[in-house]
Amino acid sequence: MPGRKPRSNNKRARSWSTPGLFPLSIWLPPTRRSAIQHFEKAVALYPQFVSAYNALGLAYTDLDDRVKARAQFEAAVQLDGKYARSLLNLGRLSISEGDYASAKTSLQKAASTRPNDVEILTALAYAEHGLREYQETIETVERIHQLPHTGMGNSHYIAAAAGLALNDDSIVERELKLFIDEDPANALAPDARRNLELLSQNKGTLAAQGAAKTAPMGANTTKPQSLASTNRLKAELGALNGGGGDPCADCQLEAKNSGGPELEGGTADIPGGPMFPSGNSWTIRKVVDEVALFFAVSSHGHMVNDLVLSDIQIHDNDKPPEKILQFAPQSKLPLRVGLLVDTSGSVQERFGFEKHAAGRFLQQLLTNSSDLAFVAGFANSPNVVQDFTYNHEDLGKGIDSLKNGGGTALFDAVSYACGKLAAYPDGDRVAKVLVVLSDGEDNSSHTTLRRAISDAENSGVTIYAISTKDTGGPKTDADKVLEALAERSGGEALFPQDSETLHRSFDKLRDIIRSRYLIAYKPADFTPNGKYRPIAVTATKDGTRLQVHARKGYHARVAPASGY
Repeated sequence: MPGRKPRSNNKRARSWSTPGLFPLSIWLPPTRRSAIQHFEKAVALYPQFVSAYNALGLAYTDLDDRVKARAQFEAAVQLDGKYARSLLNLGRLSISEGDYASAKTSLQKAASTRPNDVEILTALAYAEHGLREYQETIETVERIHQLPHTGMGNSHYIAAAAGLALNDDSIVERELKLFIDEDPANALAPDARRNLELLSQNKGTLAAQGAAKTAPMGANTTKPQSLASTNRLKAELGALNGGGGDPCADCQLEAKNSGGPELEGGTADIPGGPMFPSGNSWTIRKVVDEVALFFAVSSHGHMVNDLVLSDIQIHDNDKPPEKILQFAPQSKLPLRVGLLVDTSGSVQERFGFEKHAAGRFLQQLLTNSSDLAFVAGFANSPNVVQDFTYNHEDLGKGIDSLKNGGGTALFDAVSYACGKLAAYPDGDRVAKVLVVLSDGEDNSSHTTLRRAISDAENSGVTIYAISTKDTGGPKTDADKVLEALAERSGGEALFPQDSETLHRSFDKLRDIIRSRYLIAYKPADFTPNGKYRPIAVTATKDGTRLQVHARKGYHARVAPASGY
């Protein structure tokens, strides 16, 4: 009985999708069930056969039975806690489940046994990236680079993503160049080359933006200067409105952390991210080109809740869908909600009251244990104070812990929150909503308004914004920013004037979110070319045209290079 999982000359690939950058690819022969029977027999005959437990765990992994897979890997670790392969398999399993802390623990143990194993170190770098330990990620990849690491060039893509998170263009540039030099035929190489071109083109622009940034504001007793109509915001709105239908025409890095857009519904690929290795093989996840679109319908300000499919018409890239796959009210689907609260110095006037209203809103919105929400504050950078949970008390404590003061990086925070909502490991379709409580000002972001909107559209997140400005008056550029973020993603921006209307705004928002519809479809004439595909939805009832709130479009995935 061999100590490794069985192979065959007639291999069939199956990719086990993981949240974030990488899927875990497992190779097994076509007769998976037969293989499991043989390994189970081997374990029964020789209970100390560590490699058989690992092979059995991999076989269960290939069948997506993670519970049984974990049991086998843990049994192998219990028998021999220093056998690196068992710890690597256990770490990969934890990564696939989004449990990066457990993955890091297992992989560090494996690396202590085999410090020069580049496969272990690559997995460790990804776990560190998942924990947002970006400097540690880069240091681990530097260790890999000092060792022979044929087939592990993708580790540099991980480091480039970490450099991007640290806003260090020099690291991004260096790591992407190493990636291309080491693996020029990789399916991700075209993306990397394009990103390097964009990075080079934007160096001058980014430097000018950085010089124009206002120094971060600290918490103090004086009222901060309003940034509601700065040249920065005017430029962002001008770039957005002058770019036609595609909100990502001037994105700084197309791939960003995921390397490409994801069509909604839990069935689509993230085509541009580095792939997790199995041996020396790299595979792309199976792609299903489906779009899941959430939208709200109203008539004279009142939500319409009784539509049927025949009341709806949809055009994707100017053509009706090839096939409608699902139509349902959102009330039948779980919610994934991100509450993003502006904690910068520019919103200090009503901060305490707004936190109270937001807590009450989440309690009333999350009505089923399948609903989950996270809470994050942002000033110069986003800070998650309560991760995904249904527990109303924990969410309230998270909101209460938010502190006021600092600069304002709204666009960065929106992009981060959309990525977090998109990365949650849901197997079925869910409704992803981001509620932004902010005055719409921005003086610290490294990304752009266009990029933030593109991230929302491509991750299937609907943004709803509630303004925190404390005065009425004419519409400012900051107001227009909130409207752009919300309306282009299919949401709505609300502008309460006082404490009473703030509560009413949250009540209205709750009703809007719960009254939406889902339509999932297969787009006609879909081409995986990365181009922007506009979406248009119309609704009529009894001959009356209704108002529809839906996102404006998405980017098609990019087909991998031939041979991958």
